[in-house]
Amino acid sequence: MPRGWEWDATLFRGSARYYERGRLPYPPGLADAIAATLALDRRGRLLDVGCGPGTIALRLAHLFAEVVGLDPDADMLVEAERRAAELGIGHARWVRARAEDLPAGLGAVRVATFAASFHWMDRDRVAAAVLAMLEPGGAFVQVSAPQDGLPAPDRPLPYPLPPRAAIAALVRRYLGPTRRAGQGVLRHGTPGDEAAVLRRAGFPDPEIVVVGGRAVIERTIDDLVAAVYSTSSSAPHLFGPRLAAFDGELRAVLAAATPSGRFAEQTADAEVRVWRKPRR
Repeated sequence: MPRGWEWDATLFRGSARYYERGRLPYPPGLADAIAATLALDRRGRLLDVGCGPGTIALRLAHLFAEVVGLDPDADMLVEAERRAAELGIGHARWVRARAEDLPAGLGAVRVATFAASFHWMDRDRVAAAVLAMLEPGGAFVQVSAPQDGLPAPDRPLPYPLPPRAAIAALVRRYLGPTRRAGQGVLRHGTPGDEAAVLRRAGFPDPEIVVVGGRAVIERTIDDLVAAVYSTSSSAPHLFGPRLAAFDGELRAVLAAATPSGRFAEQTADAEVRVWRKPRR
C-alpha cells in the first residue's frame, strides 16, 4: 500500500464505465503466454484480485474450470458481469471484497492474478493469504504493461501522439500538483519491489515472461477522454461540480492537437511475473 495513504471506497468511483475503452489493450498473445508458462489445461480455478471490469479474468477464462473476480468497487463488478454475459462466459463469478479480506471463504485456487492492482493493497498481508490459498505448485501472477504506450515509437504513426503533457497539465490545474487517489493523495507514489514482498511471504524468485505487444493503434478523442477518467488520479468524482467544465476543456485540448480527431500510439510489451508456490 502506498506510504502515507489509506484506502477508501472512492478510489475508482465513476471509472468503471470508462475503463475498458480508455485503457490500452494487453498484447493479443498474453493468454497463450500465460497458458504455456503455467501449463494450463482448463482445470482448476483462477482468482483475479482487483479484477476491475474483468479485463484479465475474462481474457484467461477459457483456461480454467472456474473464474472468480474480486474487487471492492461494485460498479466494476457490474461491468465485469455485463462483459462476461456479452462474451458468453458462464463460469465466472464476481465477489465484492477487498484483497485484505482473503481468503474470504473462496477456497483453494490454481492461479491468482494481479494486474495493476497489487500496489493498492496491504501487500504482505495479501501475499501471505494468497500463498495459503494456492494449490501446491500454483502461481501468483503479476501482469503489467505501460498505459502510456512507448514514449518513442519505432515506426511512423498515421496520426499524432496523444498530447499527454497537456492533458497532465490540465488535470493538475483542476486537481492540484499532487497525484490524487480516492480521498487522499500519493505524496510518495506507489510502492515497488514486489519481489521482496513475495519473498517475505515464502515464494521463491519469480520467472519473468515478456509478451510482445508493440502494435500501432488508433485512438479517438472519446477514447482519450475515457483514458483520463479510467485512472484513480483523475476519476470523475474528483472533479465534483467542475466535471463538466473540465470535460469541455479536455476535449478542446484534444481537438486542437489533431485536425482529424484521431490519434495513434504504439503499445508496449507486457511483463508477466510468476511466483510459484513450492510443492512441499
